[in-house]
Amino acid sequence: MQIVDAGHFAPAADGTADYAQHLTVPTLSVGTYSIPAGAVDDQVPHAEDEVYVVMSGRGSVTAGGRTVQVGPGAALFVPAREDHRFHDVTEDLAVLVFVAPAYS
Repeated sequence: MQIVDAGHFAPAADGTADYAQHLTVPTLSVGTYSIPAGAVDDQVPHAEDEVYVVMSGRGSVTAGGRTVQVGPGAALFVPAREDHRFHDVTEDLAVLVFVAPAYS
């Protein structure tokens, strides 16, 4: 068993969005994504499926041509290669990210 340390939910020192990977096995990786209020999420589509679980904060996500507001408890599935991004972050977001197969 491995434990993911929740202490990693923190934006980068320069106040930008930050992804930290905590667990990687061939079929799955788990990380935390921290996006400060007002920051830009500049991610590009990935070759892997992703599940995002918002642990804290508020903002919006656009994926697959649809925009939704998210807050604590929101869970989102984004299939591989789908353009997606968080935006209009009004409260610092802390997001748990599950990626399958493992993020490369």
